[in-house]
Amino acid sequence: MPSITLPPKENALFKRILRCYEHKQYRNGLKFCKQILSNPKFAEHGETLAMKGLTLNCLGKKEEAYDLVRRGLRNDLKSHVCWHVYGLLQRSDKKYDEAIKCYRNALKWDKDNLQILRDLSLLQIQMRDLEGYRETRYQLLQLRPAQRASWIGYAIAYHLLEDYEMASRIVEEFRKTQQTSPDKVDYEYSELLLYQNQVLREAGLFKEALDHLCTYEKQICDKLAVEETRGELLLQLDRAQEASEVYHRLQERNPENWSYYQGLEKALNPANAGDKLKIYEEAWLKYPKGLVPRRLPLSFLTGEKFRECLDKYLRINFSKGCPPVFTTLKSLYIDKEKVSDIEEMVVGYETSLKSCRMFSQNDNGREEPPTTLLWVQYFLAQHYDHVGQPDAALDYINAAIDSTPTLIELFVIKAKIYKHAGNIREAARWMDEAQALDTADRFINSKCAKYMLKAGMVKEAEEMCSKFTREGTSAVENLNEMQCMWFQTECALAYQSMNKFGEALKKCHEIERHFVEITDDQFDFHTYCMRKMTLRSYVELLKLEDVLRMHPFYFKAARTAINIYLSLHDNPLTDDSKESQADTGNLTDKELKKLRNKQRRAQKKAQLEEEKKNAEKEKQLKNQKKKKEEDDEEIGGPKEELIPEKLVKVESPLEEAVKFLTPLKNLVKDNIETHLLAFEIYFRKERYLLMLQAVKRAFSIDPDHPWLHQCLVRFFKGVSSSNYLPEAVKTVLNKETGRLFGEYDPQSYNKNFLSKHNHSIPHRVAAAKMMVYLDPSSEKIAVELATCLDESLTGRSIQICTEVLQALRDGGLGSEQQKTMESYRVTCHQLYPCALAFMPPGHHDNTALTANGDLSSGDHDDMSSDI
Repeated sequence: MPSITLPPKENALFKRILRCYEHKQYRNGLKFCKQILSNPKFAEHGETLAMKGLTLNCLGKKEEAYDLVRRGLRNDLKSHVCWHVYGLLQRSDKKYDEAIKCYRNALKWDKDNLQILRDLSLLQIQMRDLEGYRETRYQLLQLRPAQRASWIGYAIAYHLLEDYEMASRIVEEFRKTQQTSPDKVDYEYSELLLYQNQVLREAGLFKEALDHLCTYEKQICDKLAVEETRGELLLQLDRAQEASEVYHRLQERNPENWSYYQGLEKALNPANAGDKLKIYEEAWLKYPKGLVPRRLPLSFLTGEKFRECLDKYLRINFSKGCPPVFTTLKSLYIDKEKVSDIEEMVVGYETSLKSCRMFSQNDNGREEPPTTLLWVQYFLAQHYDHVGQPDAALDYINAAIDSTPTLIELFVIKAKIYKHAGNIREAARWMDEAQALDTADRFINSKCAKYMLKAGMVKEAEEMCSKFTREGTSAVENLNEMQCMWFQTECALAYQSMNKFGEALKKCHEIERHFVEITDDQFDFHTYCMRKMTLRSYVELLKLEDVLRMHPFYFKAARTAINIYLSLHDNPLTDDSKESQADTGNLTDKELKKLRNKQRRAQKKAQLEEEKKNAEKEKQLKNQKKKKEEDDEEIGGPKEELIPEKLVKVESPLEEAVKFLTPLKNLVKDNIETHLLAFEIYFRKERYLLMLQAVKRAFSIDPDHPWLHQCLVRFFKGVSSSNYLPEAVKTVLNKETGRLFGEYDPQSYNKNFLSKHNHSIPHRVAAAKMMVYLDPSSEKIAVELATCLDESLTGRSIQICTEVLQALRDGGLGSEQQKTMESYRVTCHQLYPCALAFMPPGHHDNTALTANGDLSSGDHDDMSSDI
């Protein structure tokens, strides 16, 4: 149908519809649409129908919106407005490829429409269609050569395509048009110059970049960035003398910055450790209070010189009372000799301070304040915790708490010691004690909540967080709204350990949505950054977004979700009522009565909780309704609610697992867990070529990994026993298995692996599991192999012992292992008396608790602090 031209009155109304849409006055917009469409002559006016659809979409009425826009488009296929509106609709549904097609169709009928070109360029940069983005930005530059954003957008297109020379030329041409006084401070012009310099550096034009920096130095506001960039460029150009002068100036500005000392080292290029030390000795004289120049030499010094420097460094820190001194020295703990020196020295301090209040009896009578002993004991507690001696660590921290029972840091460390010793319940109790000392401290509050989640105390953790969340909404809702991912990852792990898979998956999907939202939030910056000229930050943002799902929070959530989906595939959920009927059939009358009472109490409790939840929901709905009345309606309808029951009853768990796996395969290729999780999924799907790909990638990272060994043996056995594979696939598999395993069969390969790693407990356990997998009759030998805890063996830890105990319990090392399991538990309990996993039966529900605890004594840092 040809386009209908509106008469002046209706045309004025149509313009008002557009204005209402721009100002988010959607109700008024609909009224004007009605006025036009109620006229029989214009009842099928395509552009008005399209605008009505777009407005309804903003009010959350998607289906009606799509019907109207498609109807409008059918009535006016040559209207750029209809195509543009259809594109906006697709964009709101995140169908970006479809939206780009619509915009291109719109441009066929109005090729110079600025708004459509801008919208198209936004989608192209969002989708990283860089070639298309460059073409669109070129069109915009031709149409609006006087606009700053046209030039900058075109330059950034070339920069992202790594055509640095062209990008630099475009920026230079644009810079020439900027009339600014050399003495005038113009932040935006300064940012443009720094961006231009960055492009030159990335192009490898270091001399030109240095000349550029010297020429425009006065007009750049960020003087620190100028000096740091100058230092880097001088190093690249081998102008060592000038570079050393720059780094000396930077040190004067901030003597606590590690990178300035590293830059100075590169500039002076010392021949040996003695020459390197002279650099820091000069810094000691210049900055007598500086801690970094005293810490850095400890990384390369050894022997007597190391002990001398360590002594000075520790004395300064202990006298001042610096809590993070252990954290600064933790990187030295890979060297056993240095660990021994640190222990000997600090234990000596403690003994001397107790007897004469001095670091050493040879000191010149200068007594230390009582707090010095406190910080020495605090350090020793962390030291012994790190080296795996929890009893000694607890002795020192208890002594410190007895002397100063009001210092929060002491209780935090005591909680960490219990956590690393395997008793997460006691750890949570002590962290709660720390939190009680200062209820206004949000960091301690978060720590306490995290420990509670690790202990499976989800409700208590939510109550703890509610002290700092918005009133009127539940803590969980508010934390989700604030994208508080540390809470959600820990929640997911807690629910997983309690076998509440639906709740755990809900948390994992919430985290996935946060990452989607962060990706979508780029839209706000594509235009803003060009307008405000924050170009360096903008390019950094784009690079970050490209690798966003490398973030540890995403990895942790994806790994949890994949493990749950694998578990759901292996053990599909059954009808609870049938299960309970089967269980009650074997009970006596007395036991049955007891069970019924227990079920009644649980039902009553659940009912009360449900009522409480409903009351909270009602309150939230009232708040949301009130908020909706105050604000205009948001673009796009409400998100689909994540219902735990639906998530856990998914038809194809493996397909859902693949959705979480795909970003990991693309972005976290260097982590062996990515490929091993991929193998677990494809093994269940019987996709042999994808299994082969996974094990080959894992093999290239760590060929001796215990989990990889189990995957290889299962893969090898699967290939040799599968008779239904196509000939081409068989040929590839036979060729590649020959490369991976040589002439061995699975049993021989397993034996060979065991003889190669006979002194490592994790490797012995992996070999034992595969022994039972290949030949169930060999379970006796396998159990002896896995349960051996001889001191000569390496890799003994709470984690691996818990894994063995679980394998004995669930049949991973053969059936009927009750006696062995109990004797092994007793042995582990003697080795790790604090660990809940090895407590006697009836002590606690220990299995559920330890599954979520971080039991590795080496990895003390929390994820949040690593990031």
